[in-house]
Amino acid sequence: MKNMISRRNFVRSSALVGAALAASREGFALAHEGPSADETAPIRLGVASYTFRNFSRAQLIGFLKQLNVLELNAKDVKDHLPMDPQEEAATLADYAAAGIKLHAAGTIYFAKDEDADIQSKFEYCKRAGIGVIVAGDPAPETLPRIEKFVKEYDIRIAIHNHGPEDKLWHSPLDVLKAVKGMDPRIGCCIDVGHTVRAGTDVVQAIREAGQRLFNVHMKDLSNFQSKESQVVVGDGMIPVRKMFEALIAMKYKGFVDLEYEIHADDPMPGVSSSFAYMRGVLAGMGYTRQS
Repeated sequence: MKNMISRRNFVRSSALVGAALAASREGFALAHEGPSADETAPIRLGVASYTFRNFSRAQLIGFLKQLNVLELNAKDVKDHLPMDPQEEAATLADYAAAGIKLHAAGTIYFAKDEDADIQSKFEYCKRAGIGVIVAGDPAPETLPRIEKFVKEYDIRIAIHNHGPEDKLWHSPLDVLKAVKGMDPRIGCCIDVGHTVRAGTDVVQAIREAGQRLFNVHMKDLSNFQSKESQVVVGDGMIPVRKMFEALIAMKYKGFVDLEYEIHADDPMPGVSSSFAYMRGVLAGMGYTRQS
């Protein structure tokens, strides 16, 4: 355990030193003029907007620019991505002006097994140009109706597992069993924290999901039995490097979206450290950032 902690601390320290050197060479503002720092990496890092659930869209945009992360998994929380078409249009204009790209939306809940309700969610994402819906707790009997709209809209459904408390989807393995034989655009959003709490090996789950893995919600835990043990990525027990190795080996084309659920009123210190650690892991694997 001491060796693991030492290695994590070394990676974090190296990443922070590298970030400081980059800032001194180029100046902070210059980082915002080009593509996101992670755009050309083999692991594409993004942010789940739920991380900033206590902050407005304008504040969210400011935080993303500070992080130099311009890829967003947006949720209808605060004013991050409203369901109302006119409000949504104004929101999309704000993101476009800031250079922020939306690659997923969620979690979105499908509480009704009705065409009108399900189609409204697909229309919502179509208007935003979003190709992945992160779905929370769709009932198994609803999946055939959802599949119909997946085919019509060519938008993927990534069912989000919520751990031991989830009545339906404890683990990504439960999702894979349910969608086997369905359209290949129906698959998983692996929440790594909930996955390990369900007693599932997260690296093995990534491998088993394969081409049905469309999104990853990233977090870290110091205790795999405790939902309340979330910490900065790199300070816990999640095997980040092994996860990244598995994703790279399978040529994963989706995003790893940081969902930092603690310190909701002041998340930026932990969010910044989490990105520094993940980027440091990638640098240690030989993948350098390109700002």
